[in-house]
Formats: sequence, C-alpha cells, structure tokens
Amino acid sequence: MKISNKQIILDKVINELDRFVIDFTNILKKHTNYVIVSGYVSILFGRTRTTEDIDLLVPKMNLVDFKKLYQDILSNNFWCINAENPEVIYNDYLNKDIAVRFARKDAAVPNMEFKLIRTIVDKTSLKESIEVKIGKNILKISPLEMQIAFKKKILGAPKDMEDARHLEKLFKDSLNMKKLKKYEQMLR
Repeated sequence: MKISNKQIILDKVINELDRFVIDFTNILKKHTNYVIVSGYVSILFGRTRTTEDIDLLVPKMNLVDFKKLYQDILSNNFWCINAENPEVIYNDYLNKDIAVRFARKDAAVPNMEFKLIRTIVDKTSLKESIEVKIGKNILKISPLEMQIAFKKKILGAPKDMEDARHLEKLFKDSLNMKKLKKYEQMLR
C-alpha cells in the first residue's frame, strides 16, 4: 500500500463487494461527484466483517439530472429497492433527507445507500475526499481522520469502534492528528 496526501494505492484482489462498489461508482462518475463513507471504508482496507450496505453521499442535484442518473443505473442492471418511479424517489425520499438503496437486479444485498449531501460533515467529507486506487479502478472515500472521528464520536457502536481502531492501527504513521482533532471538534 502506498499512501500520499490525496491518494492511497491499494494492492488487493478485488472481491465481489469491491466489484459491486466499483460498478456502481463508475455509473455515478458519469453524472456527479460522490464520496463513500462509513463501514465499507474499513472493509476496503482489510477489516474482516460483513456489511449489507455501502454508504454513499452525492451532491444535491435537480430532478432532471437525477432522472438521467437513475436511467443509467437501471440500464446497468441495478434497481432501487425503495421505489421505481424516479420522481417519487427524488421528491419523497432524497429531498426529504431519506436515503434510497440500490442493488443489483434480483438482489437486495449488498446495496448502495444513496444519500444527498446535507450537513457540513457531509460537505467536508466530499471536499476533502481521498482517492483509493485499486488496479485501474478509483474509489473516492472520506478522509480517514473523518472516518475515525465519526465512528467514535457519533456512531459509537461496537462495530464502529472496531472500524475506527482498525483504521487507526493500519494508518498510524500517516494519520494527520491535527485534522483528526479538528474533525472531532466539528462533531461535538
């Protein structure tokens, strides 16, 4: 693994969960920016645990742009678990700060928990995101320091605390402690 300020080059065999994430984010990249947050970040870096969903944040978009994205998602063999009508998804879920879930057709797990960016923490996660390069694939994740702070200060469940410890241990020599403390203050 090679680590720089804005990119991590990860040497790993791509598994089925990684392929799911890569396939979905490759669709997104054609339409909007995004950032992956929460549990999958720890899993990506070798933490052994299961997950049913991958948390993903995207900037606010208008209905026309969402419909284009949604059509592309459908045409690439994914479906929305919450609803079928893009206007319902957009107006009754996303615009009301309710995440929607996308999975491969004929499946419900794993699924992509798709949510519009609303908070300063969400905006910071996107603005300060880092790239993880796996072979020719690139995924955008929130800063590791934000991951650790959020899991410890906001979520706090045993699996979240273990995720945070895993990242702290793995990246102990490259974490920016000033940034970590800044994010911890932001989350109070």
